[in-house]
Amino acid sequence: MDVTSLYFISFSVISIFIYYLLRNEYRVLFLTLLSCAFIVTYSYILLIYVLVYALINYFIGLKIPGSRFKKLLFISGIVFNLTQLLLLKYVTFTINPVFELLNIDLDLTIIPRIIIPVGVSFFTLQGIGYLINVNLGWEKPEKNFTNFLLYISFFPRYLSGPIDRSNHFLPQLRINKTFDGENIAASFRLILFGLFKKVAIANQLAPIINDAFANNGNSHDYAIWAVLLFLPLYLYFDFSGYTDIAFGIARAFGIELRPNFNRPFMSESMTEFWKRFHISLSSWFHDYVFVRTNYRYRKWGMKATIFALFLTWVLFGIWHGAGWTFMLLGFLQALAIYYEFVTRKLRVRIFSKLPDFIRAWLGRLFTYLFYAASLVFFFAPDLNSAFTFFERLPLLGDNLTIGVISAKDFFIVLIFIFIILLFEVLKEDYSNIFNKIESFWLSNKNINRIFRWVVYYILIMIIIYFTGDNKEFVYIQF
Repeated sequence: MDVTSLYFISFSVISIFIYYLLRNEYRVLFLTLLSCAFIVTYSYILLIYVLVYALINYFIGLKIPGSRFKKLLFISGIVFNLTQLLLLKYVTFTINPVFELLNIDLDLTIIPRIIIPVGVSFFTLQGIGYLINVNLGWEKPEKNFTNFLLYISFFPRYLSGPIDRSNHFLPQLRINKTFDGENIAASFRLILFGLFKKVAIANQLAPIINDAFANNGNSHDYAIWAVLLFLPLYLYFDFSGYTDIAFGIARAFGIELRPNFNRPFMSESMTEFWKRFHISLSSWFHDYVFVRTNYRYRKWGMKATIFALFLTWVLFGIWHGAGWTFMLLGFLQALAIYYEFVTRKLRVRIFSKLPDFIRAWLGRLFTYLFYAASLVFFFAPDLNSAFTFFERLPLLGDNLTIGVISAKDFFIVLIFIFIILLFEVLKEDYSNIFNKIESFWLSNKNINRIFRWVVYYILIMIIIYFTGDNKEFVYIQF
């Protein structure tokens, strides 16, 4: 089911109002059934798989605290989670090559073809995080299977996150929720802005980005450097658009999801960037991989930190997909963070002589350019295509109107991007101005209400205008 389709939006809006008509004790079950219905639109086999996956993790979590074999149960749970992820996502990169080397005539790629593992990378991290929390005593095991199944399969965030924590999500299911008109209105605004980001911006940039990496990076002779600059913007508006929609729907049900974006292009370093971009994923790897690894090998001193850093980010890259490109993507993030750590004092000494404004924007510029360059390995289908892309950077082409987007529409999209980024700059650097604009926007005076509805109407018309060949959200593939 396409998240930007009228069908999905209608499905969600109708579900919200039915939800509040139900008695509180039936609402979790209702949301769980909705989530199952959403998953079955992709494959009924996938739904069966999710049910079995949730059931296994549920029972392991229940048995861990009081078992004499606590450690064995926990390890078995982690092995189960990693094995199923390996079979569903990495079989062509890891297992099949081994079989070919040993002359074993067995093709395991049939497994992901049958199950269609949509959302598997996201709910696997949630399952692993839950087992770690229970094993360490950070939370008690969930005794209600319906609650646990909803934690795994909650439909607004099922496809592309944000990745939730059980000790954040599950307690919210026990709180009685009342219909709040202002909350519903705020939720619908968030959904509208998310649709705008996806349909009016990300979908229009998609043909340019996709064409740049088509045919081994040699599809057209145009300004490839300009494509490089658009890579972070495309991914940001695509992914944050989905996140806004997921946040809006979840909030309408009275559930707050974990934050995923916080003005990432205002970051002055890669260390800061990953505290602002895809926060739920980067913080998951920090808490469950980096911290645990660093603690386990603490006797190594600084070497433990370095080892934990590179291990965390290489795994972060591999999480995105099976391929050397994703491994290199993660390695580059680790390299940048390590460089920032070892040169921090030197950089402070050098840049402290500059005015704050110049220092901040130089940091933001370098951070943006580094991330843009590293995203080549994110979008390229293989290393050869990535290196071909870099080889073509000096070419000074001028054709940016590729595919279905016209010069007029491309210019309009640039205006949209400028306006959104301008508001992010105001919120980051000029909070007084932003607060005045926000106060005007939220005021209940008649003139302000009329202004809001005019903006809503314009946004809806823009979304309708740009609605056409919908593109899947980038992170759905993970």
